[in-house]
Amino acid sequence: MSPTGGTAPAAQASAFPWDAVMALGLSTLRWRPRDFWAATPREVAAAAGLSPTRSGEALGRADLARLIAAHPDPELAR
Repeated sequence: MSPTGGTAPAAQASAFPWDAVMALGLSTLRWRPRDFWAATPREVAAAAGLSPTRSGEALGRADLARLIAAHPDPELAR
């Protein structure tokens, strides 16, 4: 029973497609094993072109300036 008193639909679990993801990372993208295993699922999805973009447009000057101000390079922050 769910917290609201109803019943939740049964979820169908599927196995993670390790063979396909490893083939993408190691063969197609030619990542080194250490880079593949260090990558997050979001990074792998982005490399595969599966990540949705916010608007499909390039970053604007104002957004870029905001990011640079928020995350300065350590050697330039001195």
